[in-house]
Amino acid sequence: MGAWSDADINDQGGRTVVITGANSGLGLRAATVLAAKGARVILACRSRERGERAAAAVGGELVLLDLADLDSVRKAAADIRDRTGDRVDLLIDNAGIPAGRFRRTVDGHESIFATNYLGHAALTWLLMPALRAGESARVVTVSSIAHRGKGFDIEDPGFEHRRFRMGQAYAQSKLAGLMFALELQERLSAQGSQVLSVAAHPGFTGTELAAAGARNQGLGAFARPLNALTKALSQSVPEGTLPVLYAATAPDVQGGDYYGPQRFGEFFGGVGPARIDPRAQDQRLRARLWERTAELTGVPPDPAYDHPAGATDDPPQALGGRRRSDEC
Repeated sequence: MGAWSDADINDQGGRTVVITGANSGLGLRAATVLAAKGARVILACRSRERGERAAAAVGGELVLLDLADLDSVRKAAADIRDRTGDRVDLLIDNAGIPAGRFRRTVDGHESIFATNYLGHAALTWLLMPALRAGESARVVTVSSIAHRGKGFDIEDPGFEHRRFRMGQAYAQSKLAGLMFALELQERLSAQGSQVLSVAAHPGFTGTELAAAGARNQGLGAFARPLNALTKALSQSVPEGTLPVLYAATAPDVQGGDYYGPQRFGEFFGGVGPARIDPRAQDQRLRARLWERTAELTGVPPDPAYDHPAGATDDPPQALGGRRRSDEC
């Protein structure tokens, strides 16, 4: 697809965009670019102070959202639907927390899985009526190279019956997000909806995530040097945000597509189809995750379509997405 940049993004005037975690890193960069292209941007952030500062810089609007608190997710979704007149053209599920110490949320869920996955899944379902009313609407899920890590247990994502390992917790949260994105597209297609569900990852990008991870593990003294080292070795935030912006705006994007950088194992450079773990192509596993997500969040799935009897575990080429498989 050539050397694509944010200069290639078409005018976004008239489009309403919601971005979670938009007060820093990838989310802030995406908000800045899309606002400059004319979009109305709603920054969904946990911190009022940081969110207001970012919204003022971008020229956007702040909605308070704590993804680790399902009551906050419900309130944020209602606020967004109310202030937009129940029309959203683009949802970017971007916010996330890094690997860190074991914590439980107010709802009793393991915090990494709850923040990176459950909260986003619930928000997406709750905003689906507004997305259906949008113009060429899309949902973009931000995943990670780490989604190919080990330790995913669909029946015990909260480490109730197994030893907690922070790397596994982070990897499973990102795998679950990608599985959700693919399953959402399959169900939207079965419903005949024009809303697209796609995904992207930033490769190795110099965000504040590594420093935040150090602080979460009680290693605050290492946060600053780790942040400096990460930024020295990684690509810039504007570069890392390109796959997300491509997934969000490029006219040739198809439902089920997954994008990432193209060089050095998808760590750096450019935009193109990204590799996907075979587990995310398992139809039955994705369907079970859909069910478990409804059980854990208490939010009715939308679309509420059930897989037809006899669904197979074959990779879902029917999605129409272009992505590289680890089995290739």
